[in-house]
Amino acid sequence: MQLALVPHGTMSDTGAMIHMQSRIDETKGFETVRALRWPAGVRCPTCEHSEITKQGHDDTQPERQRYLCKSCGRRFDDLTDTIVAGHHQPLRVWMLCLYLMGLNLSNAHMAQELDLHKDDVHHMTCQLRQGLVAKKPTPTLAGEVEGDEVDSVAGHKGEPEAVATRGCADDADGSRARGDEARLQQRNHRFSG
Repeated sequence: MQLALVPHGTMSDTGAMIHMQSRIDETKGFETVRALRWPAGVRCPTCEHSEITKQGHDDTQPERQRYLCKSCGRRFDDLTDTIVAGHHQPLRVWMLCLYLMGLNLSNAHMAQELDLHKDDVHHMTCQLRQGLVAKKPTPTLAGEVEGDEVDSVAGHKGEPEAVATRGCADDADGSRARGDEARLQQRNHRFSG
């Protein structure tokens, strides 16, 4: 795709725009999905078992492989349980939509380029954004982790004594509040020198 050579304005208006949808190979697209989704080989999305059998191809998208899990008996395909599953747009349209999102184009501009209604493009971009955020891994802390001491007296707005004298509702005898006050005095003493 030679989009860098296209001058300003809409890509369709230039006459130099090659119809991008026809330039994307569905077979390579599905191969890429398989490689990214299952780097160690196809696995069942339900039980994660690797003993599967191929069950032919999709009727509308012949590049889309169907599978049967020998362990749990579930039938699935290349797009099962992905953000593009169950939608009527072909994979190449989703790939182009993601590409155009990377170019920071408006939904209206993407709709024009993809020859889709702007509401369909809006739905697709929302799905893609939500899917990308949902796949963001949760950070895992390991080893020694340090916390900020200010968190224990957050909200004092320059009046730490007010926080210390208010106490804490956790213990009726105020033991936690007295512990917080002692830590606060100790910390203030360290930093006042």
